[in-house]
Parts: sequence; structure tokens; C-alpha cells
Amino acid sequence: MEKLKHSYKTILKPSNEILYKEKKSKFYGYAFPIQTEDEVKTIIAEIKKNHPSANHVCYAWQLGINDIRYRANDDGEPNNSAGMPIYGQILSFELTNILIAIARIFGGTKLGVGGLISAYRETAKITIQESKIIEKKVKCIYKVEFDYSEINLVMGLIKKLRLNITSQKMEIRCEIITSFEKRNENFVLEHFAPYHKIQFSKLN
Repeated sequence: MEKLKHSYKTILKPSNEILYKEKKSKFYGYAFPIQTEDEVKTIIAEIKKNHPSANHVCYAWQLGINDIRYRANDDGEPNNSAGMPIYGQILSFELTNILIAIARIFGGTKLGVGGLISAYRETAKITIQESKIIEKKVKCIYKVEFDYSEINLVMGLIKKLRLNITSQKMEIRCEIITSFEKRNENFVLEHFAPYHKIQFSKLN
């Protein structure tokens, strides 16, 4: 069984536009950090809007840390000549939660399948190299529910365990949303387990 990852690499922010030329064809590369597949459609539509003369906008994305999802799209280029070479660079740099998109403007000379593979791969590589790669810790998000009479106990546990509070609702029945590093999950659960009046439920 593969060991669960407690950290992952992604990019800090969208990259600058990268231009790669091959036999007068222009390849415009972009990298975006993403959290959901729904973001992809909007981003690709915006790139097509900004490059109305582009013959193709090919892309690849990957999401997830321990449960990986990905897609590679050739957008009319020969099968596996664009999307998969782009995706190959995502794998090569060991990135996730990322979208790489490349808009191609035809320069009048056909590149052939081999030429396309090389050009898309190289554009993706340069685009990633020009991006700020960061390492993030995998976070757990839990909801803590309890009666107000237990507030001192709960806040004491949160302080002791150094949990981050992302939101809180203090009424007769209280609710706190908290987050912490995945690698500490069992340790945190052990500390909350003895207190049956406190509900501690995972949200992600």
C-alpha cells in the first residue's frame, strides 16, 4: 500500500505569459494553480478570448494529493501530440493542483507529430520553470461542536494542540471550524476522543 503524502508541490500564482517559437508557429504558455475542475473551463475560455487567432488551445491539469485526477486535451491537434506532452511535464516536476495551457498560432509550416510533441513539451517545461514552485502541507479540516459550558475545555485543547481556527460560532450550541496538518491527525483525534460531549467531525 502506497504511503499517504503529507505535503505536495504546486505553483504559488498564475505564471506570466511564455512565448515559444518553432518554424514560425507561436506557442503561448500559461500555468495556473487550481483547486477544482470547474476553474479549467473558465480559464481556457479566457485564453481563447485573448488569442482569437489561435488554432488550438491545448492543456493538461492535475488535481489531488493522494487521490489524483487529471486530464489532457489535444484540442484538435493529432492524438497525444499536445495534451500528454504537457501533462508529462506536470509529472516531471511532480506538481499537482495545476493547469498548464498552451495557445498555438500556426506559422504556415507543418511541424509533424514529432515536432508538435517537442514544441508542446518544451513550452510546458519553460512555463513551469518560470513559475514559482512551492511546497504545501496537506491540511485536515474538522468541525468542533459543543455546548457553551464546554468552551474552556475546547479552547484549551485547541491552544494545546496548536490548531488553526478558520471560523467560529459561539451560541448555546457552539461550532468551530479548525484546520491542522494531516500528519498530526491521529495525535489530534486521540486528544479529543475522551470527551464524548464534544463532536469532532471531518469536513474534507
